[in-house]
Amino acid sequence: MAGGRGERFWPVSREATPKQLLQLLGGHSFLQEAVARVAPLVRAQNIFVITNASQVAAVRRQLPKLPKENIIGEPLGRDTCAAVTLGAALVGARSTTAVMAVLPADHVVPEPKKFQQTLQDAFTVAAQGQALVTIGIPPTEPATGYGYIRIGNPLPAPAGVRKIKTTFYKAEQFVEKPNLDRAREYANSGQYRWNAGMFVWSFVTITNGLEKHQPEMFAACQRWFKVAAQPAKLARVLSREYPEIKKISIDYALMEHAQNVVCAEGAFAWDDLGAWPALARHLKSDAEGNVAVADFIHVDAARNIIYDARRRERRTPIAVVGLRDAILVQTDDAVLLAHKSQAQRVKELVKKISADKRLKHLA
Repeated sequence: MAGGRGERFWPVSREATPKQLLQLLGGHSFLQEAVARVAPLVRAQNIFVITNASQVAAVRRQLPKLPKENIIGEPLGRDTCAAVTLGAALVGARSTTAVMAVLPADHVVPEPKKFQQTLQDAFTVAAQGQALVTIGIPPTEPATGYGYIRIGNPLPAPAGVRKIKTTFYKAEQFVEKPNLDRAREYANSGQYRWNAGMFVWSFVTITNGLEKHQPEMFAACQRWFKVAAQPAKLARVLSREYPEIKKISIDYALMEHAQNVVCAEGAFAWDDLGAWPALARHLKSDAEGNVAVADFIHVDAARNIIYDARRRERRTPIAVVGLRDAILVQTDDAVLLAHKSQAQRVKELVKKISADKRLKHLA
């Protein structure tokens, strides 16, 4: 799933260059890293990328080894349930006995081998049928920006399959993003996992779930399934039908209602890099806690995020005096200055910019 805009990373992330296409932490974009992580388990011919129609060309340039027809553009954003439904139609058209993973394109996973082990084990469990598998991350802090999954007792390994190394639990409840006190309680209890938005299931299981809990989505899946092998025809059908599709997440639409959800223990380092302060978890800081990707000099500044997105030959020194806990981002055409505690509100700023005729080109 690569259709988001990553608005909280404005001004580097824009509608035409969303977060998943950026190289914030190295020489590859988040999308390229996401595809590379699954490449040892899944052939390129069987990797689909569902993105925004306006981003299809950019995605194809970043992923030249994927077949062009495997990169599908949604006419407009309709949240994750629509993307999952479209993905199921694409997978089912290849094989109605297939097992599919649904993975966000903009996460950071520093331990790809551990991730691959979990994903392989999830494929094995999902292939037995009936289980909707979600990957839950053991909390390392009382984070308030994630949803949580309350887990039950460990489940026995499926009979008659190869040995699996991942622990699986009955998923008892999906919980909304909590306040700090509740998040601390969740993290300390050992009975909750972060909801990472990663899912594995068979084509039959996901379509059965949609039929039971979201019949309109199931009907759409059936229609798209019939034309999924014909890219031009699929594009016409999506263009006609997508504006009327219900905008709802797969969590609200299905996972919170289903009784056959299983949680795989995601025992690997993970970060969804939700806003600028998250960079501090992945980049080296100076003695005062400043993280800088820039020609940065300061006097008495501490715990700041300084990011210069301009080409190296166009960068000029960024000099700071006495600043604390701030985000400063410089691009060729915009500057962001915000307090770190307000990082989530950058999304509000982008909305305001989009509504201003003078500034709309910056959105």
